[in-house]
Amino acid sequence: MKRIAMIPARMGSQRLKKKNLRDLCGSPLITHAIRKCLDADVFEEVWVNSEDIAFKEIAEAEGARFYKRPKELGNNDATSEQFIYDFLKNNECSTIFQVHSIAPLLTVEEIRGFVLHMVESDFDALMSCTEIQIECAIKGEPINFTFESKTNSQELDPVQRICWSITGWKSPNFINAYESAACATYSGKVGFFPIDSMAGHVIKTEQDLKIAEALFSLRIP
Repeated sequence: MKRIAMIPARMGSQRLKKKNLRDLCGSPLITHAIRKCLDADVFEEVWVNSEDIAFKEIAEAEGARFYKRPKELGNNDATSEQFIYDFLKNNECSTIFQVHSIAPLLTVEEIRGFVLHMVESDFDALMSCTEIQIECAIKGEPINFTFESKTNSQELDPVQRICWSITGWKSPNFINAYESAACATYSGKVGFFPIDSMAGHVIKTEQDLKIAEALFSLRIP
């Protein structure tokens, strides 16, 4: 049973230019992700997946492999399902774990725990999530509480917010769903794996990066 970590690294990000190459406490975001995947010691292979060859040298210098996706799968219109499917069709594995470099506060221990949980379960897809245990509503309607009474927040069912820091799929199931024009991301039996709020912090803007910088030394030894 071959487990692969796949780190997506598109060069043409819009809100934060070349965000995968942005420095965080002395190393690019992409480098932090590679090192954590290798240190977790739960993957047979660690890959960086990008349309830009600039990531090849970084990946190989850190001991990871590099997959060059087609150029059209690196533009703003390409979906994650498209480039994951492309990767799986060219790299055989039983389970693929997408680890985002833009979630630098995700720890080695959380990566290891997530992978082992998926391996030991019967889920076809596993989503990392943060649990929000406070009153939540959508379009003005309560989700985990009622207007009829006030409940202490610690007694509420937590809302699971998918954060995409790390995600896992059984590869054959993902491929079959995609080729059947179904939603491959949520196909089959879907599970949720809680991580803490810092691990769920994703960098998309300059402000997000500054927050990660402020927390990094407290979070990652």
